[in-house]
Amino acid sequence: MSIIDRAKELSNKMIENRRYIHRFPEINDDLPRTTKFVSEKLKEMGYKPEEICKSGIVATVGHGGKTIMLRADMDALPMKEESGLPFSSENDYAHTCGHDIHTSMLLGAAKLLKEVEKDLKGTVKLMFQPAEESVVGAKAMIDAGLMENPHVDVAIAMHINAADLPTGVVGYTIGETFASADKFRITVNGLGSHGAQPHNSADPINAAVHIHLALQELLSREVGPLENAVVTIGLFQAGTAGNAIPEKAVMEGTVRAYKKDIREFIIKRIEEISTLTAKAFRTKCEVDFYASVPAIISDENITNEFVGYIKGIIGDKVVPYRKQMLSEDFSFVSDLVPSSYFALGAGSKEEGYKYGLHNPQIIFNEEAIHVGAAVFAECAIEYLENN
Repeated sequence: MSIIDRAKELSNKMIENRRYIHRFPEINDDLPRTTKFVSEKLKEMGYKPEEICKSGIVATVGHGGKTIMLRADMDALPMKEESGLPFSSENDYAHTCGHDIHTSMLLGAAKLLKEVEKDLKGTVKLMFQPAEESVVGAKAMIDAGLMENPHVDVAIAMHINAADLPTGVVGYTIGETFASADKFRITVNGLGSHGAQPHNSADPINAAVHIHLALQELLSREVGPLENAVVTIGLFQAGTAGNAIPEKAVMEGTVRAYKKDIREFIIKRIEEISTLTAKAFRTKCEVDFYASVPAIISDENITNEFVGYIKGIIGDKVVPYRKQMLSEDFSFVSDLVPSSYFALGAGSKEEGYKYGLHNPQIIFNEEAIHVGAAVFAECAIEYLENN
């Protein structure tokens, strides 16, 4: 029996697992119920899962040879679900990014791999990760020894797509796949006064507005037109009354890029522009970059190899896919070993699925789950067989 046919046979169990996780979402690295569920399912299959850091679960199948790692993220988002599904979230969090599906796919792959363990020509490491949404989970697992014992040679991650890939279609990208992300906070400290006496103030709002405008010139005048980069300010807070100039204004934003030198240049210029502009308006400015992840670069050779294996089980349902300015912390893994990051269609708009990721009303097509499990397992089996 082919791996895709066996995955189809296991589909109902994978969907059952997904719906349980979906009903009880947890966020960040505080995933006690989810990790207990995952560990129990792995133990039922004969695995010996280990929690190597808070809510970070690792298990292996096979022995010796090279090691391929398969990754799924498990955390949800701090938002209320509005899908109306009978297995909707029972708390104030929601799996609107599909991590419940990722987890069920990897549990399905774990079952498929355990069934053929004696034939594996190496080792498969299963990575069940917390805190992807806060982009700290992968790094925490790496710091806890994820990449060793056994040493990881290559890695795969996959993300549900809820926009333009039909259900069951796998999208791949060569090279630049997801952008780096650097979150920053600009705090402008001034001198408050009565609104009728602005000359007695050092207005932080005025300074912050000029900083905001100046930062818009970065991409149009300082970064080459053929480069991909984004600078977005998504938060601007200042004051509590319309007739009073406050002491402080705060902006928060994000920088996205693919190339390390472009990323570093933009970060340096944000600090310079903000500080010097604030000074010009008699205020002081602090710039804090408080969360950063590198870009995901899908290795050309290993991705082409995996694409060949995937075509062997789903044929022409493997298609080139666009790079995106989104980011995610699997990049810490892809920085260390040759890696591939795939998109898996789970309900396109043409199929009647109207909402995108992180929307409280999103619904995924569960027919994609067994395909994802089969892709994970097939890539692992064939990679070990051929390397």
